[in-house]
Amino acid sequence: MFIHFSVMMIIFKKKGKKFDQHSYDLFFHNIENNLRESGLGDVSVNKKMKDFNKILYDILLKLEIEKSDKDFQINHLLISKYFVELNDPKSKSFKEFETYFSDFFRFCFDIPLDNMLEGAIKFKY
Repeated sequence: MFIHFSVMMIIFKKKGKKFDQHSYDLFFHNIENNLRESGLGDVSVNKKMKDFNKILYDILLKLEIEKSDKDFQINHLLISKYFVELNDPKSKSFKEFETYFSDFFRFCFDIPLDNMLEGAIKFKY
């Protein structure tokens, strides 16, 4: 979920637009509500939300190996940090993962920014 969200934020930046603060707030508000519904208390929720925020920014800042505006290459070291099973960049699993997010990037890049969040839901891999 954080990788998808980061890809969308990267596209906004590449297109010279600022990502909508309301969408960002809504994203984290939904995560917070789900944590509370799962029975976590205020202290636990606050700690987890801080951790999630750090993870999102780690992914956002390190996800892409910059090439050009329309190309997207995923940072293998970052992915292997969060997905141990994807630690070999030559493995079939990592290649599928990389292909999926490259296709997702191109799909979202071609959608008008106003419709990106709605359009990304219709992405078929």
